[in-house]
Amino acid sequence: MTEKDNPRRSRRSSGAITLRDVAKLAGVAPITASRVMNTPDQVSPEVRQRVLDAVQRTGYVPNRMAGGLASARSRLIAAVVPSTVMSVFMETIEALNSTLFDAGYQLMLGQSGYSADREELLLEAIIGRRPDGIFLTGIMGAGKGRTRLVASGIPVVETWDLTPTPIDMLVGFSNEEIGSSVCTWLYQRGYRRPALISGQDTRAQRRNASFLRQARSLGLGTDIPVCLTPPPTTLGAGRATLAELLARPGGVDAVFCSSDMLALGVMVEAQARGIRVPNQLGVVGLGDLEFAANLDPALTTVRIDGSRIGETAARYIVDRAEGRTVEQPIVDIGFSIIERGSA
Repeated sequence: MTEKDNPRRSRRSSGAITLRDVAKLAGVAPITASRVMNTPDQVSPEVRQRVLDAVQRTGYVPNRMAGGLASARSRLIAAVVPSTVMSVFMETIEALNSTLFDAGYQLMLGQSGYSADREELLLEAIIGRRPDGIFLTGIMGAGKGRTRLVASGIPVVETWDLTPTPIDMLVGFSNEEIGSSVCTWLYQRGYRRPALISGQDTRAQRRNASFLRQARSLGLGTDIPVCLTPPPTTLGAGRATLAELLARPGGVDAVFCSSDMLALGVMVEAQARGIRVPNQLGVVGLGDLEFAANLDPALTTVRIDGSRIGETAARYIVDRAEGRTVEQPIVDIGFSIIERGSA
């Protein structure tokens, strides 16, 4: 085989393989090779296969950024999430990714680590790459990040929260409603000394504040114990915070945790101490992760339809990226309390 017949070898001296190289190897015009890569239905099956064979032989990878410059579309969607490790957000991300992929888009994922500063830096880098849309977990408050997103003109979907003034589009639910509803739910089942074990993120803080307001309105007092743990919330943090609660005077008979992982830790610690759940301690989580229904007793938790959030957000971004109007840019998907054996 000569160097002319081996595009991989010639690449070392001539630079990256280009679409023109692919076209030459396939014996077609560059515009025909371009159609195969972008609008394959416009090319005959025989020619399409020749070009694809050339792509396979050369190892050619399309330059999506270059294509985006020409078409003003990158077909890339960026998502910013706090964490993906045993995360309540994974169901949403999987649905988002699947729906986008089916529509011909790719997902780029960035993790903020629950840090506002890190989120700002991520957004700056993302906006500079001009994706076709941006997916956020949570509401973007006032600051440089919000200002940049508004100025960019890029379609933005905020999720996992609710506000009357989103940047662009919103698919979420009321964290305040969750807090008050769980408090009422526990009260109606006879619990009178509830406590909160919670992460420190803004969504959890709003749930906590609503829970405490509802507790006061129900006559449960103003001294409801609140134990905060730094993110990410873990099984170990749940064990440690229950131990901290039990060391305080007054005692507790129910705990609302800001994640199922915290709730799992609480149940493990309770079992280690001989505390019977739910007879002596009711436990409620949030997220309805896969393990929740398989615990003994099964975990009572707040169910968020993460798949619906991801699918709806993906459709909104694709519609906006392709010039279609989103008729209902704010959607409240609600939530449900799944009653099981732990409370």
